[in-house]
Amino acid sequence: MGEADSYYNTADQRGGPVVGPPPQYDETLYQHQLPGAYSGYQPRPPPPQQQLYAPPPTNIHGGLDEKQSFEQTFKVEKPKWNDLWAGILFLLFCAGFVAVSGIALHGYASTRNIQGASFTDGTNTFGLDTGTILLFVFVLILAVVLGYGYVWLARLFPKQFIWVTGILNICWAFGTAIFYMWRRYWSAGIVFLIFGFFIAFCFYTWISRIPFSALMLKTAIDVSKKFGHVYLVSLIGGLVAAGFGAWYSITLVAIYDRWQPAAQNPWCDEKDDCSQGKVIGLIVFVTFTMYWISEWIKNTMHTTIAGVYGSWYFCPHDFPKGATRGAAKRALTYSFGSICLGSLIVAIIQFLRHLCSVAKSQSRQEGGIGGLIGYAIFCVLGCLIYLLEWAARFFNRYAFCHIALYGKAYIPAAKDTWNMIKDRGFDALINDCLIGPVLSFGAVFIAYACALLAYLYLLFTDPPYNNDGQYTPFVIAFSFLIGLQIANIFTTPLSSGVDSIFVAAGWDPQVMPRDHPELYNEMIKVYPKVQQMIRVR
Repeated sequence: MGEADSYYNTADQRGGPVVGPPPQYDETLYQHQLPGAYSGYQPRPPPPQQQLYAPPPTNIHGGLDEKQSFEQTFKVEKPKWNDLWAGILFLLFCAGFVAVSGIALHGYASTRNIQGASFTDGTNTFGLDTGTILLFVFVLILAVVLGYGYVWLARLFPKQFIWVTGILNICWAFGTAIFYMWRRYWSAGIVFLIFGFFIAFCFYTWISRIPFSALMLKTAIDVSKKFGHVYLVSLIGGLVAAGFGAWYSITLVAIYDRWQPAAQNPWCDEKDDCSQGKVIGLIVFVTFTMYWISEWIKNTMHTTIAGVYGSWYFCPHDFPKGATRGAAKRALTYSFGSICLGSLIVAIIQFLRHLCSVAKSQSRQEGGIGGLIGYAIFCVLGCLIYLLEWAARFFNRYAFCHIALYGKAYIPAAKDTWNMIKDRGFDALINDCLIGPVLSFGAVFIAYACALLAYLYLLFTDPPYNNDGQYTPFVIAFSFLIGLQIANIFTTPLSSGVDSIFVAAGWDPQVMPRDHPELYNEMIKVYPKVQQMIRVR
């Protein structure tokens, strides 16, 4: 009996077949190129006695009346806590964040007499005050409202969603550029003007791919309405992220008030433990930890939702019970370390990008020839870091889909999924789908709205600590960061659904025409190349 035969005939104690982890990827079985636009060669299917990627069977219940659970459907024979070291390191950073926050908040509470109680009554001239905390709270509220509204817009009008996103981003970029130029903030105005032309060019080149992207988005939304608890996961994750964002914002302000060296700071007089280096070091630590925790929240949501969509793809006629709960349980236990590891990689890149953004803003504030040169250098460096972040996110999105269904460790899952995508030619399919870029543009739109709110606050309130504008780049950059992270978390269900469908179709393309014929026929109409990847045998 071959490996695939033993895999498919493994039975549980009740006599029903179960799903085990896929066999190891064998490069010798699928070394081919795809025809047509890809290479001109006909694909060579794997031998009939072997199933290369070992997807779960469609009929999983073996005639039993009781539905199987998610854990039984996608059973891991010998479950273990993968990448445990990354999970332990993540928990240590979380503990460090709690400790720093507790000390900083205690110091902030002791100096409330100079922090004020509203936007304008603070007398603090050495660091951020209560008005800044209130600003960050309003930034969070704006990000939550726009983020959740953006998701509901996609749910109500999936076909018009892509057009609306593109047009809004173009108008927003040009409108912001005009506003900054009217305020004689020339460097920012020029940047937004260039950004507007870039978005307009991208959107023009994407028009031919909109029908295919709209179909995939509509499919993901239709599934989310009928199966699992996708939007409940989105709501819970978004609220947790917003709560953590508020905690981070208050901690950020408290660190300045507790350790910023200044004659007006009572803590410096009492204990003489204030220093600029300590402030910078603690800000770096809590900001990096914030990135890591935010990415973990988002990737945990993604892995949970991927389990729901994977269940729909492989078991559309007999959906496993408790799919959302089962996928969440696996994400929070056996796959916890793997999610922490993938999130760590992106968090490091995001943090470097944030440092580059702050440095770019400071160069713009300095002005002169040196400031312009520094600004240009950091712009180029920021673009390179963005490309690196995109590549890391690409690997994460599809690796976590595999982890959700088969419970593998992060690196093996990423490697196997990437090999599958390349061999099946699904990289072209993924690149032609605009959902990822559209959602990124939507998140950036929300982030810029938050940044504009912060700029208007500093412009009209003119807080005492910012008389020379030294905190303007900092406050705007962190407002942008908060808006971007919250928006990315709220839009996770939309991208997760599409990503999971692609990965599941890659593991077993034959399920698509057999169990989802309507979707398959619609894909052929709007994207004929799909026939080169999904060949009916």
